[in-house]
Amino acid sequence: MVDKALNDLLTLWVTIEPIGTVVLFATLSAHLPQAQRRKVALKAVFYSTIILLGSIVVGQIILSAMQIRLISLQVAGGLILFLFALQMVFDFSHERPATPEKGHDISVFPLAVPSIAGAEAIMAVVLLTDNHVYSISSQFVTACVVVCIMSVTYGLMLLAEPILRIIGKNGAAILERVTGMILAALAVELIMEAIGVQRWIN
Repeated sequence: MVDKALNDLLTLWVTIEPIGTVVLFATLSAHLPQAQRRKVALKAVFYSTIILLGSIVVGQIILSAMQIRLISLQVAGGLILFLFALQMVFDFSHERPATPEKGHDISVFPLAVPSIAGAEAIMAVVLLTDNHVYSISSQFVTACVVVCIMSVTYGLMLLAEPILRIIGKNGAAILERVTGMILAALAVELIMEAIGVQRWIN
């Protein structure tokens, strides 16, 4: 059981990428007051935890019933992430409101999905809790690992506040452009991996 927990911890840490989430959170929340940043961080972690735990419970059932493959989720997520990255790089919105616009909650997108609970993280929890391979007790261990990583992610996101104080608004603007370029590259990578372009190149 200990080996299972360690394996799940390493796998989920890599797929969830808490450090990358902190960088994205610091960039997107630079214009928000401190109290609002904490609220956004809490909501993002809460939503992504529900998504990942829900994937453990009913992920395989829902995907099978709707005949949706995880590769389709990966392509869709990559396309949406690429469009969002373009907005960050070119700064289509010159003046941002102090609070998120209605229907554009950054705690939901892109923080909860696809930054924390992305297609790769959902795929990981589904595979690590395969009903045909793992027992209920093993799946419970995986669920506990998910909660632990989410707690660490939330703690790291709270540390984004001193980071913002150090880099300032100009530093945050530069970081936003760089992060946008990285997100664009990640989006292309997700799509290429899903459609198998990498295999053709290699």
